[in-house]
Amino acid sequence: MSGDKTASLEAERPERGAGRSSGRTGSPGPAPGRSASKTYTDLQDVIGSARDFTAAFLLAEVRRGRGVRRRAVEDARLVVSELVTNAVRHAAGPCRVDLRLAAGTLEISVSDGDGEAPVAHAPDPGRVGQHGLEIVLALCRSVHVEPTSSGKRVRACLVVG
Repeated sequence: MSGDKTASLEAERPERGAGRSSGRTGSPGPAPGRSASKTYTDLQDVIGSARDFTAAFLLAEVRRGRGVRRRAVEDARLVVSELVTNAVRHAAGPCRVDLRLAAGTLEISVSDGDGEAPVAHAPDPGRVGQHGLEIVLALCRSVHVEPTSSGKRVRACLVVG
C-alpha cells in the first residue's frame, strides 16, 4: 500500500484569518515566548493528561486577555491528542509536550524516542482510523518533524489568536 502515503509531513499553509481584525483596539497580545513543558514517563492516561495540560495553559491566556480565542483551545487539545497518541503508539519510553505561545500562534512540540518520522496517509473516506496526521495537517499552519539525539520532535504551529 505504498501508493496511499504522502512522502513528507513537512507542510506550511498560509495563516488562517490573515488580514482579519478582531474589532478590538488596544487589547494586549500574548506575552512574548510564554511557554510550558511536561514530560510523561508513565504513559498510562498520558493522552488525556496532555490534552488537559494544553487546555489549562491556553485557558490561562484567555483569562488574562492575551488574544487567544476560546475556540482555539479545543483545536489545540485535538492536535495534542493526535500527536501524543502517535507517540504512545509508535515509541517506547517518555513523551514530552512543549507549548510556546507567541504572536497569536501556539507551537506544539511532541518529542518521543522513535526516530522514524510519521507519515500521513492520503485521504481515503473508506479508511477506518489512521486520520490523526490528516487532522493535524488540516488544523495547523505548519507541521515539521525534526530528528533529535533520542528520537524525534513533531512541531505543529496552530493559529490561536
